[in-house]
Amino acid sequence: MFRWDIVWQFLFSSIFFSAAWTTLWISVVAQTSGVIIGLFLALMRMSRFPLLSWPARGYIWFFRGSPLLVQIYILFEGIPHVFPNLTQFLTPYVCVLIAFSFNEGAYMAEIIRAGVTSVDAGQMEAAKSLGMRYSVAMRRVILPQAARVVIPPLGNEFNNMLKTTSLASVIGILDLTGTAQIDGSQDFVIFELLIVATFYYLILTTLWGYIQSWIENRLDPNRTIKVELTDKKGWTERMLGIGPSARSGGTLVSGR
Repeated sequence: MFRWDIVWQFLFSSIFFSAAWTTLWISVVAQTSGVIIGLFLALMRMSRFPLLSWPARGYIWFFRGSPLLVQIYILFEGIPHVFPNLTQFLTPYVCVLIAFSFNEGAYMAEIIRAGVTSVDAGQMEAAKSLGMRYSVAMRRVILPQAARVVIPPLGNEFNNMLKTTSLASVIGILDLTGTAQIDGSQDFVIFELLIVATFYYLILTTLWGYIQSWIENRLDPNRTIKVELTDKKGWTERMLGIGPSARSGGTLVSGR
């Protein structure tokens, strides 16, 4: 029988607060590393030199074509068998961070490449005509414009990363899913604790949804200009549009 008392007992317990923090910091570190890796891979992928473009293509092909769970097992169980000296360095946390970062880097490479190619080619030509080198033009002209295209899918990737961290539980990491499985198995209340874990996943993804919306709004060049009146409106101003603020026309605030 499902026990609601177990759910309420663990809903705000310290062990799930700690598990939520573990889920969050793994997601942030892995996503940040993935964006950095993806940026370099995207630039290599777009290079006209085969020595740069083909390794990037191979990397993206491998990490996008194989399951993330398999990649975690390869790092945690496979590589130590081939290189026993690496066992002490490949701790569960190291394996998870490497696997998540490398896997995310492959997806971010394609997202960033799509963002860069969406910028009009004339922007690069104009930058070069001003004497900018390719690296300077890319950093100051192309990438800032591509960010507006990259941010929405990047935000979706981080949202997905928050949930993908549940795979870390397969090698014993006490994230939200791992905590629910290990603590729940002791008293046969795994389902109840999985409900608690789901609650925290929903909290994290919902909060990130608001943050993502705020970031996208800040980067939107077409934000609506708001009109704010400098003085407090009186009854006649609200009803009839007559008053000092109405005569002055208010203050235009771009919101930037």
